[in-house]
Amino acid sequence: MQRRTFLPLALVGVAAIALSGCSQPGAVGGPEADGELERLPAVTIVTGGTAGLFYPIGGALRQIVSDEVEGTTASVESTGASVENIQLVGSGQAELAIAQGDAANQAFNGLADFEGREVRTSTLAVLYPNVYHTVSLAATQSKLGLECFSDVAGTRFSVGDIGSGNEATANQVFESLGMDPETDIDRRQLGYAETSTGLTSGGVDAGTWVVGQGHAGITELATTDDVVLIPMCDDERKKILDGYGGYVDHVIPAGTYPGVDVDTPTIATWNALVVPENFNEEQAYDITKAVFENVDVIEGVYAPAVEFIVPENIENAPVPVHPGALKYYDEVGIDVPAELRG
Repeated sequence: MQRRTFLPLALVGVAAIALSGCSQPGAVGGPEADGELERLPAVTIVTGGTAGLFYPIGGALRQIVSDEVEGTTASVESTGASVENIQLVGSGQAELAIAQGDAANQAFNGLADFEGREVRTSTLAVLYPNVYHTVSLAATQSKLGLECFSDVAGTRFSVGDIGSGNEATANQVFESLGMDPETDIDRRQLGYAETSTGLTSGGVDAGTWVVGQGHAGITELATTDDVVLIPMCDDERKKILDGYGGYVDHVIPAGTYPGVDVDTPTIATWNALVVPENFNEEQAYDITKAVFENVDVIEGVYAPAVEFIVPENIENAPVPVHPGALKYYDEVGIDVPAELRG
């Protein structure tokens, strides 16, 4: 994977949605946003739905913070995931957020769902990549000639649940490719389980999962049906990487899912643990250090994360690194790129 800069090379407009409870630009962290926050005795970690990965990973982070960071306890909230999480941090209703890199990057720059209402956060740690999977069944792919992602034009296509990070990313992919996600497909807004059911029942031709590689839902589908992953061809990936910020090249290796025996080129966005820009520096250092010294706790809820949650991957941070976290990376000898030092 190659690291993307925060500032996208092309700004492709999409309709903004109302950001209730979101702070005004530059007001991250509430009324004390102009100065560093005091060290907090309790922090809230916002995650995602209880059926996804963000929520159990948030539970592991809660355990790490509560057990390993002196004088700090943590709680976890289930949310609508990345976009909502950034809004909650921006309005001062949460301190730590797990978020897709694209959402964090776009909030930082006031783009997409955050158009005109930027929320500037800082990275503590990069977690693992959310990989863009375009899933269909072999019979459907053959019938419709789905050789590259753009071939889904005109199909019955699930972009993910209404208001989800999955849907936001799918919309941005379509926009970057010059496709209208409202009219160029027969748009279905379904959760992962409903998309799987639609594929097997014949009501959906293809759908998007923006999830950790090896996702259990795709694996389960592939054990009962002949699944294919539709690749993003070279020109498509270039357009996406040159569009909205926060995306990187990725290849899903052959054998990741039952019956899928070829490598599949696609894109990914790194998930990150972010905090308000004015989060207490000492506390940010302590939390960052505790996370990397206790990755085995996260391994207990998502084993594939272990290969990714290493200090070196801070180079994939979607927004600048918090000064407290920088202190930790400097201590362990990680050369954080200048543009990530804020």
